[in-house]
Amino acid sequence: MEQLANYVPQELISFLLVTLFSLLIGLSQRKISMKREGASMLFGTDRTFTFIGILGYILYILDPVKMTLFIGGGLILGTLLAIHYFVKQNTFHIFGLTTIIIALITYCIGPIVITQPSWFYILIIVTVLFLSELKHTFTEIAQRMQNDEMITLAKFLAISGIILPMLPDDNIVPGIDLTPYTIWLATVVVSGISYLSYILKRYVFKESGIIVSGIIGGLYSSTATISVLARKSKKDPTSYACEYVAAMLLAVAVMFVRFLILIFIFSKDVFLVIYPYLGLMSFATASVAAFIKTKRPIKKEEDDLDEEEETSNPLEFKVAIIFALLFVIFTIATHYTLIYAGTGGLNLLSVISGFSDITPFILNLLQGAGSIAVAVIVACCMQAMVSNIFVNMCYAFFFSGRGQNKELSRWIFRGFGSVIIVNVFILIAFYILS
Repeated sequence: MEQLANYVPQELISFLLVTLFSLLIGLSQRKISMKREGASMLFGTDRTFTFIGILGYILYILDPVKMTLFIGGGLILGTLLAIHYFVKQNTFHIFGLTTIIIALITYCIGPIVITQPSWFYILIIVTVLFLSELKHTFTEIAQRMQNDEMITLAKFLAISGIILPMLPDDNIVPGIDLTPYTIWLATVVVSGISYLSYILKRYVFKESGIIVSGIIGGLYSSTATISVLARKSKKDPTSYACEYVAAMLLAVAVMFVRFLILIFIFSKDVFLVIYPYLGLMSFATASVAAFIKTKRPIKKEEDDLDEEEETSNPLEFKVAIIFALLFVIFTIATHYTLIYAGTGGLNLLSVISGFSDITPFILNLLQGAGSIAVAVIVACCMQAMVSNIFVNMCYAFFFSGRGQNKELSRWIFRGFGSVIIVNVFILIAFYILS
């Protein structure tokens, strides 16, 4: 925008921008008011908002220092808006202030365009248009919200914006790179991804079926998602076996993507080495899931997860504490394993970590990337993931009834077994190429 001033007078550019932006806001308000309240509720038309913007621009440029004219015009406009609101409230019992506030914002567009950079005033216009159009969407979201939804959001803001900055970055144990800040930073990052998956599941994919539940659940925890799907599979007919196994495997495929995001955040060096292998693992797992999905097409409409399961809070304080404790345990275990058993012991520890939550172990490796070779970190991460897939297969078999549904059990072992074999070959390829 600023470069146009070299060829066109700045005053002309500012005037055209103010007129255009004011007209866009006016058109938006006219359409919304006509649709929801009727012509009798309009504070003028689209031209009215355009003239309000132009008036604010003129009064500002006539006295840009003291801004006496601009302030006076604003007081007159505010008085007219107050009269309009009083009449509307008493006659039609409508108490909304949105149109009045937007009219005042339109009046201020002129000074904003003149004094602020282009990205800022465009951001204001986009925000006004966006929020104006989403009134019904926000109403629907508010109706879906549980009683403690704001508490959940407050928890996330508290652990990320209040607790994290206050924690010291000094080692807790001498000689071990473990500080309160790094512990809680890992907790915040993982909680953020979990909270995102919770929001997607509850508000974006509210009516999702089995497959989408597996995909979204993989962002939070593949193990928890597989356990939930396995328990639910006991209630549905045998014909759904392939559907459930495919969803479980897609949760594993998304798990690789989730770890790619975490690795990118905590260690760019490790990411540059590991992303082709994790990408292949994710693609191979998703391919197996797609193949299994096609074996038993489902014609009847899918059901959602039970309400209690799909709306579970991912930010329970006890979950954060457990994660932090596991992070501390794996940090200390990794430190002394390297001292007394070397990289061989660390490889064994990576396999053992797969029997629990592998996220603390992997994040601990990433935060200690300076003292551990990148190749060792990559190998341990991949080994922990393969080990965890085997554990997930056991969970799927156990929670689905331990063989009561033979069709489901058969596809669980076929699907997870194929994924484990392929991923083991990818792991071997890494050792050969590195």
